[in-house]
Amino acid sequence: MRTLALAALQTTPVAHDPEASWERFADQVRAVRDTFPHVQLVVVPELLLAAEAPLLRSRAEWMREAAVPVPGPLTDRLAALARETGLWLVPGSVYEQTDDGHVHNTALAVSPEGEIAARYRKVFPWQPYERTRPGGEFVVFDLPGIGRAGLAICYDGSFPETARQLAWLGAEVIVQPTLTTTRDREMELVCARANAWTNQVYVVNVNAADPAGVGQSVIVDPEGTVRQQAGTGEEVLVDVLDLDTVTRVRTYGSAGINRPWAQLARYGDRIELPMYGGTFRPVPERD
Repeated sequence: MRTLALAALQTTPVAHDPEASWERFADQVRAVRDTFPHVQLVVVPELLLAAEAPLLRSRAEWMREAAVPVPGPLTDRLAALARETGLWLVPGSVYEQTDDGHVHNTALAVSPEGEIAARYRKVFPWQPYERTRPGGEFVVFDLPGIGRAGLAICYDGSFPETARQLAWLGAEVIVQPTLTTTRDREMELVCARANAWTNQVYVVNVNAADPAGVGQSVIVDPEGTVRQQAGTGEEVLVDVLDLDTVTRVRTYGSAGINRPWAQLARYGDRIELPMYGGTFRPVPERD
């Protein structure tokens, strides 16, 4: 089996205090390592290390105040923590300050060796409320000996193009840090299940706990079945994902019936998609 043991931390930042938020995050990562030594990957909510405040306490100027370069001092700290703990880290997302003066909402994946394995700039910011500049591409990364993961952030999940493209790029699990403070969380849970089922991937959607968010983090399997769902408070979801399940489901079908990727491979290149100016293309070969 190709297994990925992960801990999804439904937690909160210390609002508008990046240093305190860092200390809290680092302590929690170390606690996961000590309590669950089999865990390989830790993921936390969107903008945790940016110390974003709850919705009605947020400040428009905070985005630029909290923005950091990538790479930079913060990623150096993340690299050191990953090496210290021997863990893969998906530390939510950060406000990334770029050389051209723009700010992106950027998710990172840091390897146990302290390398930035992936950097993903949120393609679909929550507009008109979120003022970060949209990214322009979807990102996957390999966990050697385990499988391939894709990154998404919060509102990305409301656009079916996101999960479809990540799965096309070979993702077997989508890691989706989230910061949802509003009652549309129920619709996000519907999207998480739909994205998992229609693309036959795991979806790990990690929301912030109350009062920073409304919680209800969820882990969904490639057949759209909810494996775990949190409440609203601080909580840790520990799970072991069998990535060979993705292979099984794509080969024999969801519930042993539905095989969308095989169907697309047969004649997807003949289906005109005028919205995208082309057709489906075959899934790239993997090494």
